[in-house]
Amino acid sequence: MRLSDTQRLVTGKAAPLGDAARAMRRFHIDGPLLGGLLLICALGLVVLYSAVGESMRLWVSQLLRLGVALLAMIFVAQISPDFLRRWTPWAYVAGLILLTLVLVTGEVSQGARRWLNLGIRFQPSEIMKLAVPMMAAWYLHDRQIPPRFSHILIIGVIIVVPTVLIARQPDLGTALLIAASGIIVVVLAGLSIRLMLALAVLSVPGAYALWSFMQEYQKQRVLTLLNPDSDPLGAGYNIIQSKIAIGSGGLFGKGWTNGSQAQLEFLPERDTDFIFAVMGEELGLLGVLALIGLYMFVVGRGLYIAIQAHDTYSRLLAGSISLTFFVYVFVNTAMVTGLVPVVGIPLPLVSFGGTSMVTLMAGFGILMSIHSHRKLLPH
Repeated sequence: MRLSDTQRLVTGKAAPLGDAARAMRRFHIDGPLLGGLLLICALGLVVLYSAVGESMRLWVSQLLRLGVALLAMIFVAQISPDFLRRWTPWAYVAGLILLTLVLVTGEVSQGARRWLNLGIRFQPSEIMKLAVPMMAAWYLHDRQIPPRFSHILIIGVIIVVPTVLIARQPDLGTALLIAASGIIVVVLAGLSIRLMLALAVLSVPGAYALWSFMQEYQKQRVLTLLNPDSDPLGAGYNIIQSKIAIGSGGLFGKGWTNGSQAQLEFLPERDTDFIFAVMGEELGLLGVLALIGLYMFVVGRGLYIAIQAHDTYSRLLAGSISLTFFVYVFVNTAMVTGLVPVVGIPLPLVSFGGTSMVTLMAGFGILMSIHSHRKLLPH
């Protein structure tokens, strides 16, 4: 008699742990990954409550968005990787069409044309965060690994087209992240040292071309990074206040909802781009390290799933999703600490907002699908 059967006879009911494990297997949910994500979201909700000025309306709104994102994750987890691979080109083309519509008929908000209203208001650029690495992995699935130079050129076109469309909105931060998600696929596929050195040399004129393409306010952000004190009440204000908030938190922080920079509204965008500074001020170094530790656990679990994947498409896609998530975390934390220019990238699963959270959770749903549908070799 199995232990679970004995527990039923003794207690008259099913063992909760066994039932929960069976339910997760049935719905293709990876327990460790889900646990890490929920802990990040829970810590994020705690910090967000303080960041929004203890507004229950905004906090409940974020909680509802989190619920929608979790449902999206569970839904995507039911889709097999083979099905995703077959439909990847169509998803990519649909994303390009939507990006083109944004430039033609998109809604303008804060000087940028990024939103499309088709009954539901959303940012098509969020779709490309998944569609670009999926398309790059799809192209390499049946081809030689490491890829030939001709294959890399084609993948370059796959990456550059949506990147340029998004940069014209303008949304340089999202454009660079989407480009990074595609580049990660190429790197994971394997590149020779000679080719990597050649690409590094080509990045120099590429950086110059990017500088010429940037808007004036974007150039100012880069210059402000080099010397934020040159305009402390203007372009350098955000990063200066962010550093003050993080530095004043010390080891244990000032206490939840007691951060002076956040609560007295010295810190701008405290519920979105600069929420990491709120955490540093109120929960201190220990709170920040706890969050970073959870992020690293999720990234590590994602890379483990990538290693266990049974085909090239799944391995490359899972690896890209995991490492791109790491890039999101790195860019935001480096941004608020003055290591990289301010590019408007929210802190994943913590910052206030819904579209980005749904996209991230859908990506983790793909990871869960890859892991649950992997072909296990017999012992």
